[in-house]
Amino acid sequence: MNIHLIAVGDKMPAWVLAGYDEYAKRLPPECGLRLVEIAPGKRGKNADIARILRDEGERMLAAVPKGARVVALEVKGRDWSTEQLSLQLDGWLAGGQDIALLVGGPEGLADSCRARADQQWSLSPLTLPHPLVRVVLAEQLYRAWTILRGHPYHRA
Repeated sequence: MNIHLIAVGDKMPAWVLAGYDEYAKRLPPECGLRLVEIAPGKRGKNADIARILRDEGERMLAAVPKGARVVALEVKGRDWSTEQLSLQLDGWLAGGQDIALLVGGPEGLADSCRARADQQWSLSPLTLPHPLVRVVLAEQLYRAWTILRGHPYHRA
């Protein structure tokens, strides 16, 4: 099983790349984390935000691997504790199908992405910067995996 983090945004700062890579490389091949960056639409003074969102959504959905379970990262989604995430991860691993995690741009996800999602997950009720979301996701997925394997990384 692979987890595909499909996120709007490119040209991330070095700290984001380093943080994401640190945790992604710790995950084993049977739970590989793959990043797919979707170039954001051009936003300006008179930008058509609705059109930009639709376009980003179409490109995100086109990047979802065939047969993958889609999980939309959405403020109004279900919040999971780290232990609950580890149970989700265990179920995903047992199911064997790839997982696609969708992270929208500044205005969030397109309606089409939310409609396509099998699950909606909220990392926090706080509004997090999208670059930081990548790092938090990678770390929490690694932490959830260590819980499943009895690794001492998680000490709560």
